[in-house]
Amino acid sequence: MEQNLREIFQIFSRRFGFLNKNCCQAGGHEISLVQSHILYEIDRQHHPSIQQVAETLGTDITTFSRQVQSLVKIGLVSKTPDPIDRRIFILSLTAEGKEVADNIDNQMNQFLECVFSNMSQDEKATVIHAIHLLNKNMEKTNKCCTTPLG
Repeated sequence: MEQNLREIFQIFSRRFGFLNKNCCQAGGHEISLVQSHILYEIDRQHHPSIQQVAETLGTDITTFSRQVQSLVKIGLVSKTPDPIDRRIFILSLTAEGKEVADNIDNQMNQFLECVFSNMSQDEKATVIHAIHLLNKNMEKTNKCCTTPLG
């Protein structure tokens, strides 16, 4: 029986909350999915440049800069000129930003724990392996998933 792959991914996206305006609430802030990814990458990369995070997320620099500015404005991210090349800006989480990022991380881990709790260890290992395989092969493709209308 042929499965509709798009339908499977559409349902997956909805259940994961990718279509929600805000992905989570943390530290009194409504955080969008994009902002959540930005906070995660700043924390993971430890003082990256704006360009580094934009490239990691595959986002154009103009759109990305606006998102960063909104995080700076609410006090979650600090943006400072690089001491060597003042055209480059380095990003870091403020103390509040670190708390929010940790809170989001905990929320996501609890959600995933709940999802995986309904699976056997073998099923969990199979799903994790399949996600790694899918990510690896998505990286190899020269096509990017963009909106056909855009």
